[in-house]
Order: sequence, then C-alpha cells, then structure tokens
Amino acid sequence: MAFIMENNIIKAPLLGVPHGFSTRLGGVSEGMFTSMNLGPSRGDHPAHVRENFRRFCAAAGCDHENLVRTHQVHGRYVHVVGAAEAGDALVMGAPCDCDGLMTDAAGVALMIFSADCLPILLYDPHKRAVAAVHAGWRGTAAQIAAEAVRRMGEVYGTRPGDVHAAIGPGISACCFETDADVPEAMPWAAEHIKTIGAQRFSVDLKAANRQTLMALGVPSAQIAVSGDCTMCRADLFWSHRKVGGQRGSMAAVIMLPKL
Repeated sequence: MAFIMENNIIKAPLLGVPHGFSTRLGGVSEGMFTSMNLGPSRGDHPAHVRENFRRFCAAAGCDHENLVRTHQVHGRYVHVVGAAEAGDALVMGAPCDCDGLMTDAAGVALMIFSADCLPILLYDPHKRAVAAVHAGWRGTAAQIAAEAVRRMGEVYGTRPGDVHAAIGPGISACCFETDADVPEAMPWAAEHIKTIGAQRFSVDLKAANRQTLMALGVPSAQIAVSGDCTMCRADLFWSHRKVGGQRGSMAAVIMLPKL
C-alpha cells in the first residue's frame, strides 16, 4: 500500500525515513480547532499548538526540538537549511519566506503546512538529503516540486532517478473546480485539466505534480500519490475550501535520521 495511517498520521513507506502527514485527529486543540491544529498563526492557544507539534513529530519519528518550518507565500523558492537554523520552531519562526525546505543535515526536521494544498516530501537515499514542499495551484504551476529536485541536484548532487517522492493528502480533481486563471497558468498540464462548464475547470494537481517529477527523471515507481481528498474528507483533514478561514492547519514533516 502506498500510504498507511498510523497513530492518527499518514505515512508513505516508500520514503524510508522518519516522516508524516498530519490529519486533524490526535491533538489537544479545542473548539473550531479540534483537535490537531498545527498552524501557529490560526488563532489557536499557543500551548495547544506546542503540544500538537510534540505529538505529531513524535508520531512521525522526528525531533520537535530540532525543527525548521516554512513561512509560505505560494511561490517556488526552496530554502537550504542546516543544523544552525533548527530548534524550537514556534519560538524561532521561519528562516525566510519560502514554500520549500531541504537539508542534508541528519536530525533536522523539515515542516510545511497545508489545508487543501499539496504537501510533497522528497528523499534521496544515495546523497542522503531530504526536502519538504508546499504546492498549491500556484506552486504547481511554478513546478516547485521539480524545482526542489533540481536544487537538491545543485547543492547535494542528487540525481532525479534516485529520488523517492510522496505527494500527500490534498484537494483532488473531484473537488478542485477553478476559473480559467488556473489552467491558463499551467498549459503544460492540459491532460490533467477538464472543462466542466462555462469557464469552469477541474484540475488534478496531484497528477500535475507527478508529471513534473517524472518529466525531470523521477521514476514513476518511486512516486507515491495519496488518494485522499481533503475536501471530501473534511472529517479527517482540514479543508480551506470546505470550511473557509475558520479552521486549523495540517503539516507534513520529514527528517534525515542520524547514522
């Protein structure tokens, strides 16, 4: 099976390193944030978010005290981090505006956030490097997943054929209906876009990201794609399109283990 659920989080066994995609289950948040909200700026009680960070990272096998997180702007910049930038992410905040992080520093956990956008985790077992990417439709149009693999090649010597990738739970083609601006931004993904009405379109962001990774040389067998749609399963995941801004956030985390 490409993905499994364990201790209220989703995992992709093909990655082979500590990682996880959160659900909205298993945390301590209350009210509209019940129960696993990992968004530090959503308005949740800071103590609840801190405990949720601890629980999620523990379930993923990652170190919550040696963490780096993004401040996402729906771009394509992937920031290189090392041990010096890791620590208590709730106190330190994000190192910069970015929608992706990558490292070859063992023990450093990388975290990105989502609530319909796609969380994508990458691992190169040969050069021992990992990356975490946030891909909404703008990031998908900018091919941020492929950009992360290219950057891993520039910095660490990663070859696309060695990369293992997991595209986690996010909004699927069944629910992602858009105006014309989205398909116009990604003409290269025309086979994953369907016309469903007058100037209305259905876009398969998961397939589009898989396509960009494969076009770069990542083997199909090394790409796991979650079938979970966050909007269909708002009982299990946070979905911005389903509930709007009054919601929590999910996260994805990955860490290169120490030898």
